[in-house]
Amino acid sequence: MIRLHVSRLTLTDFRNHAALDLQLDARPICLFGPNGAGKTNLIEALTMLSPGRGLRGAGLMEVARDGGGERAQPWAVSARVMRDGDDTTVGAGAERTPEGGMKRVTRRDGRPATASELGDAVRMTWLTPAMDRLWSGPAGDRRKFFDRLTLSRAPEHGQAAVAYERALRERTRLLSERVFDDAWLGGLEREMAAHGAAISAARVETLARLQEAIDARPNGAFPKAVLALEGLLEGRFANGAKSADVEEDFAELLRDVRGRDSGAGRALDGPHRSDLLARHAGKDMPADQCSTGEQKALLIGLSLAQARALADDPGAGPALILIDEAAAHLDSIRRAALYDELLAGAGQAWLTGTDENLFEAFGDRAQRFEVRDGRVSAA
Repeated sequence: MIRLHVSRLTLTDFRNHAALDLQLDARPICLFGPNGAGKTNLIEALTMLSPGRGLRGAGLMEVARDGGGERAQPWAVSARVMRDGDDTTVGAGAERTPEGGMKRVTRRDGRPATASELGDAVRMTWLTPAMDRLWSGPAGDRRKFFDRLTLSRAPEHGQAAVAYERALRERTRLLSERVFDDAWLGGLEREMAAHGAAISAARVETLARLQEAIDARPNGAFPKAVLALEGLLEGRFANGAKSADVEEDFAELLRDVRGRDSGAGRALDGPHRSDLLARHAGKDMPADQCSTGEQKALLIGLSLAQARALADDPGAGPALILIDEAAAHLDSIRRAALYDELLAGAGQAWLTGTDENLFEAFGDRAQRFEVRDGRVSAA
């Protein structure tokens, strides 16, 4: 089994961490300390090395140590990643421009790199307390969550999503201004159709691989979920439609509903409206009707299955698993079961919690660090 871990993490002026240089081995990382100490900031720093804006969706200078004010200093995150004995160094940060502004920079082994290239170098999946009620929250949160899972498998998914959203916004603007120029709108709709089909096809492929990994999991502390994608284009792909047909039909639909979308002020069809549905397999119950603890357990089981699906995918590979407040809503039995599964996985786990005792089930199989006031020390 191919294995992946971070052997060194360095931070400069990131959130409340002025400077940090952690030397690590392959065991799980347990970060403990009081609320507000900077534990989640370390998890967020790692996610800045993946495509997107990290687990908080922060703007470029919001993560700067002084909070992004006028005197904000450039920040930087760097990690040396080991994959079966081979190492690569990835980095991200803010850099001053000649005009005095700031721009985002990403590098791999000292050379400029695209977000997708970083995604290929170190895949990751994460859970935060804000996701605990994912199944009973708005569809947009579940869509964002599932797109993150898709992105960890296929980094190019992010480029398709950005291009789709750009064309969607421009079409909405034209329709709101009552500009019904067929050539202009037609070009945008064809662009939306092409990228929308790519987005939906990637989602359907991710769901198939994920469900297969979920079904292969043994019955245990974390219940299995039955997943489904609810969306116009995803439904077509799930029924075996070809990409060219899905793309052509979607472009035609967008052309036919211009008047409706103009009146609504938004596009009412497309992958930006899709939803991820889940059922508790053992209880045959919709996930949003399960208890808070069961919803959390379903989510953890899904994330563990995602890690396994990535590790088994020759086009992807193992991923880091980041869990903020890992013990929330978990009893001691489920907590120990989670730790055992993380230890058996191919990717290094990073966990946070307020009390060191929450990680005692690891024994000496994990690395522990105390975090206080932006300072990190080995426990």
